[in-house]
Amino acid sequence: MEKHQLNTFLNADLRDKVVLVRVDHNVVKKGKVKDSMRIDATIPTILHIYRKGGKPILMSHVGRPYDKKTGTYTISEDEAVQPIVEYLQHKLELTIEVPKLRTTQSDGITDLNDIMPYVAKLKKGEIQMLYLPNTRWFNGEETKNEASETLALELSRFADIFINDAFGSWQPHVSTYTLTQYKPSYAGLLMEKEVKHLEQVFEPQRPLVSVVAGSKFDTKIGPLTSLIKMSDKLVLGGVLYNAYLAAKYGLTIAGLSEEDVNLARKFIQDSGQHINKIVEMPYIVESDSFEEVSSGSFRTHKVSDLPSGTTLNYVLDAGMECYEDEAIKAVFNGAGTIFVNAVMGYTTLFKDGTKGMYSLIDSNKTAIKLFGGGDTIQDFKDLLPGIWMKAANDKSYYFFTGGGAILDAIEQGSPYAMKTVQALLRK
Repeated sequence: MEKHQLNTFLNADLRDKVVLVRVDHNVVKKGKVKDSMRIDATIPTILHIYRKGGKPILMSHVGRPYDKKTGTYTISEDEAVQPIVEYLQHKLELTIEVPKLRTTQSDGITDLNDIMPYVAKLKKGEIQMLYLPNTRWFNGEETKNEASETLALELSRFADIFINDAFGSWQPHVSTYTLTQYKPSYAGLLMEKEVKHLEQVFEPQRPLVSVVAGSKFDTKIGPLTSLIKMSDKLVLGGVLYNAYLAAKYGLTIAGLSEEDVNLARKFIQDSGQHINKIVEMPYIVESDSFEEVSSGSFRTHKVSDLPSGTTLNYVLDAGMECYEDEAIKAVFNGAGTIFVNAVMGYTTLFKDGTKGMYSLIDSNKTAIKLFGGGDTIQDFKDLLPGIWMKAANDKSYYFFTGGGAILDAIEQGSPYAMKTVQALLRK
C-alpha cells in the first residue's frame, strides 16, 4: 500500500483565525443525543484549535432531511443540531450559539448572510463557538450542481481555514469536499487517527479475519469483493450470509430477494479460489416471524443437515452453538487482526449470535481488534458492557466512528482513496 501524509492542522497558524470545522455528529434521534461517542471523539480537535488561538465554527449533518427524488427538505427539531450544542456546552463549559437562518421546505437554507453577525460576535470573543444548522438543510450540500458551488463560496466567506474531522462522513459533499477547493484545508486529529488505524486493515498483523454483515447484498458486493482478497478468513452475517447459503446450497429463505441471491452467486463466481476463505457459521436460527419472538416460534438448524431445496422461514441469527465449534474457535483464536463491521443477528429480536461472537473475539488477547459501524459498536456497549468498559482502554481494540467510510476505502483499495481524504493530503 502506497503511504501518504495528511496535511494536519497542528502545523497551521490558527491564532485569531476563524476555523470552519466539519465534524460527524450525526447522533441525534428524535431530538435527543443517542450516543455521544462521535461527539467525544472530536473534542481533542476542538480543544487544540483553542490552544492554537483559533475561533471554531462547527458543522455536521443530522439524518437525511433532503429528498433527492423531490428536491425538497424536511426541516424539523428532530434533525436539528441543538441537542449536540447543549451536550457540548455542558461538556466543555463554553458559550455556543446556532445562527438563526431562514428555511423553507422547498429550498432549505439559501441565504447565509444572517451568519455574519454571529461571526462578528465570535471574533470579538462574545461567544466561544458557533455551530451551524444541519448541513443537509443547506441548499446545494448534496446536489453537485451550481447551487453546490454557490454554497461552497458562501461558507468559505466566513472562515480563514477549513478542517475536516468527519471521517465517518465520507461522501464528497460541499461541507466535506468542495470547501477544500476554496480554503487552506487540514485533517483534524480524529481524521488522522481513523486513517492511521484503517491502515491496519490494509497491512494487518496476519492472519486477518474479517466479519461483515448487512441487510442488502448490493450495497456490500463491492467492498466484499475487495475484502475477500485482502483477508485470510471472511465471516458473513445477516442477509449476506443468507444469500450465500441460498446460492451455494439451494436453500429458499423467507424475506430474501432474488436479486440478493443472484448477487451472491456472482460474488461466489467472481471470488474464484478466494471463496474458500469464507468461514461458514455452522448453525443458524430460523424464526417464524420477522416482527416478534415467542416460545416455539424459532429454532436452530445445523447448516450441514439441510438438504438442497429446503425452505426456511426468516433466518435472523447465528446459533450460539457456533461459538462452541472447535473450527470456529480456532479461526478467531488464531487471528492476528480481527476486523468487524457486523452484527450477526436481527438485533431487536435476536442478540445471542452477536454477543457470542464478540465474546469469542475478546478471548483472543493478542489480536488487534478493529470495530467499525454504529450498530456494531452500539451493540457491543449494550450486550457486553463489562467487556466494553475494558476494551475502551485496551490498546488492542480500536472503534471507528464510521462504518460506511471503512467499506468505501476497502472497495477503493486504500484508506487514502476516499475523495474526502485525498483532498487533505500533503501536496
